[in-house]
Amino acid sequence: MILEVINLHKYYQVGNVRLHVLKGVSFTVAHGEFLAIRGPSGAGKSTLLHIIGGLERPDEGKVLLEGENIYSLNDSKLSRLRNESIGFVFQFYHLIPELTIIENVSLPLLIQGISKKEAFKKGYELLNYFDIGKRAFHYPSQVSGGEQQRAAIARAMAVNPKLLLCDEPTGNLDSQNGEEVLKLLQDINSKKKTTIIVVTHDPEIASWAEREFYIRDGILNEKGGKV
Repeated sequence: MILEVINLHKYYQVGNVRLHVLKGVSFTVAHGEFLAIRGPSGAGKSTLLHIIGGLERPDEGKVLLEGENIYSLNDSKLSRLRNESIGFVFQFYHLIPELTIIENVSLPLLIQGISKKEAFKKGYELLNYFDIGKRAFHYPSQVSGGEQQRAAIARAMAVNPKLLLCDEPTGNLDSQNGEEVLKLLQDINSKKKTTIIVVTHDPEIASWAEREFYIRDGILNEKGGKV
């Protein structure tokens, strides 16, 4: 088991109102699974993904990555774990506009202390794997949305993460580019055996996954039965 999510609760204070965003969420994910979490806007799916990825601490509950409670770590160790073990792909790419595509993709490796030569070598390999090697020295503003998302996926895969977390990865793309991104994720999952979790509002996107969960009002259910 790569991931165990145990009784997560999350609250937000909005003015005088305390919102209960996640209500006792629990589930497990096996090594190499491709899993989707689907739900409407405001259901808590992005909050859940952020907590799984170590970006936001829960108010209650645990997240175990290969048996280790990630929120028992201090901020420095948690940051290191994110950089070494978890890849993120977001709807709006989050590429750094002042850096070229190759610099963006190589950045996680440089942060790990790998030499620029080795980081760029790995970056080129990834760009070629995702069929955007010719865009290596372009800036994000000079390439299409589909190419930016391919670069974002390449960056996420630079450290060979144990877990790839995708938040509406096709949400800013047309249908053709969206399908190409989903095929890339499926290819990563089947060939590299990377565990992938995608959150989406779209049932068609969720159907690409092996398992599907549905979240509404902070309560998570697996498709076909309650978790």
